[in-house]
Amino acid sequence: MRLRTFAVAVPVLAAGALAFVGSFAGSNGPEADPASHDIARGETLYAANCASCHGADLEGQPEWRTPGPEGRLPAPPHDDSGHTWHHPDSMLFAYTKFGGQATLAEQGVEFDSGMPAFENTLSDTEIRDILAFIKSTWSPRAHAVQAERTAADESSTEIRK
Repeated sequence: MRLRTFAVAVPVLAAGALAFVGSFAGSNGPEADPASHDIARGETLYAANCASCHGADLEGQPEWRTPGPEGRLPAPPHDDSGHTWHHPDSMLFAYTKFGGQATLAEQGVEFDSGMPAFENTLSDTEIRDILAFIKSTWSPRAHAVQAERTAADESSTEIRK
C-alpha cells in the first residue's frame, strides 16, 4: 500500500513543482527567439542599470556567497562563475522586472533579496535585451544547461494551459 501511495504521490508532486517553478512564464516573459533581441542595446542598458551592483564585467560583488552585516547576499555575478545560468528565462525575467523579494515571495520563498524591481524603469523589451546581452557572454555549457531549464519550464507552462 505504501508503494502504491508513493507511486501516485511522486508524479503529482513533480507536476506541482513544475507548475510552481513556471508560475512566472507567460506573455510577459522572454521571447523564445534570442535572435529577436538587441544584444548591443542590452549591453548599454546593462551598463546603465545593472553594472553598479553586478559589475561592469558581470563579475558580481566580492564575497557574493556570504551575507553582509544586514543579512543580505551581495549581488551575484552574471558570468559563468555565478548562478544566473541555472535559472529558466521566466525566472530571470520576473526577477528583473518585479525584483527578487516579490519574485521569491510569489514562489513561497522567504528571502531578503536586495534585487530591486525594474518594472517602472525598463520596458519588457529592454529587460529581454539585457538578458540577451548577459547570455551572450556565457560558455556553450552554460547556454546548454540554461536552455534545458528554460525548455523544461516552458513545457510545464504548456501543461498548465
